[in-house]
Amino acid sequence: MRVNTDIEEQMVADSQAANKLQNGSEQSSDFSDSSSGEKRSEEEPTFDTGLSTWLQVLGSFFLFFNSWGVINTWGAFQTYYEQNVLTGMPSDSIAWIGSLQSFLLMLFGVVTGPLFDAGYFRGLISFGTIGLPFGLMMTSISSKFWHLILAQGVVIGLSAGCLFVPSVAILPQYFRKRRGLANGLAASGSSIGGVVYPIMFNQLQQKVGFPWATRAIGFLCFGTCCISCCIMRMRFQPKEKRKLLQLSAYKEPQFVMFSVALFLGFLGFYNFLFYVQSYAIQTGIVDSNLGFYLLAMLNAGSTFGRVFPNFVADHTGPLNILTPAATATAILAFVWIGVHNVPGIIILAILYGLTSGGFVSLPPVVMASMTKDIRDLGTRLGMVFSTTSIGLLIGTPIGGAILDRTHDYLGVQLFTACSLITAAAIFAALRLSRTGFNLAVKT
Repeated sequence: MRVNTDIEEQMVADSQAANKLQNGSEQSSDFSDSSSGEKRSEEEPTFDTGLSTWLQVLGSFFLFFNSWGVINTWGAFQTYYEQNVLTGMPSDSIAWIGSLQSFLLMLFGVVTGPLFDAGYFRGLISFGTIGLPFGLMMTSISSKFWHLILAQGVVIGLSAGCLFVPSVAILPQYFRKRRGLANGLAASGSSIGGVVYPIMFNQLQQKVGFPWATRAIGFLCFGTCCISCCIMRMRFQPKEKRKLLQLSAYKEPQFVMFSVALFLGFLGFYNFLFYVQSYAIQTGIVDSNLGFYLLAMLNAGSTFGRVFPNFVADHTGPLNILTPAATATAILAFVWIGVHNVPGIIILAILYGLTSGGFVSLPPVVMASMTKDIRDLGTRLGMVFSTTSIGLLIGTPIGGAILDRTHDYLGVQLFTACSLITAAAIFAALRLSRTGFNLAVKT
């Protein structure tokens, strides 16, 4: 295959540059907020350019498309289960399926991160390519709650976890000046997946039924994951075994602050995605047909919200963009309380997707700027994501429990907004602390 031949030829040509990267010559100033502050060698011209380099972005795009893209479709499944398969079951109980998906996707980063650092990239994405369609096929024949927990919660969650960390950890091997842009383009795959899959599910389940609608999604996942398997390559292989955990990171106050902020942010963030459809339908704002498209509108807005902020972050610093993105998302969560008409809910969904795009796509770029040795990035990402996974696991069931107790969406809306605004405040404090650190180093 010619594409693979071109990739292999460039891998050989880039070996010296890769070794220089592995030796950490460019990492001495990674603690600055912008990736543009890193030291660069003029002898490394292949970063940010070349066919194989941008093919990694395409491959990562499809990995995002099939990991977070499928996870972001859960709102459509939640509404369908409430109205059909699991009628009579409380919303918070059904939400455990979706939250378990997100939890395992993030938690499994503790394993997939070190495995990536150890050179098992090919094995990880191959497992995800097989496991994700298999989980969807099993979901299509599920008829009980525990069936869905195993097939859609566990199998899909673990398989998506094998795709996610490699998709973000491989890009810093190829990009330096355009790292944020590359990550934003790749991360837009999750938003586009969140547009394609809900519409696909809604249309097909009306025409051919739930089982074949779910199987069709599985076939599309398999085909697009195969593209990633064919074109993606690690630029350099590790020379030593990597640790499962880097416990010394927890001695870094800024690493801890960043982990806590992401935990709180994702504790509330997905409540909007899980419940905005049912809120709009149950309160009579929209009918069930339009309600199914709210999630697609949100993810369409998120597509632009992932690319542009990441592009700007290459020039201003990722944390300088992440903080206002989180703040704007929190403000819109508060605005959710006062929206009671069709134009308002549509505009809110689009804007929430637009602002939250930066919130969900920039953390890996921020972590790359905070990692002194880029070879440890997979491990540190896995540690951060494992903390975040707890927020993803309990956040939406807490929102569902509030809803079932009060029979009012106000509690869910306040819980979402308060979690996000607290996270934004910690991001702001982290940014100020890094400014103080950099000033101290210069003096």
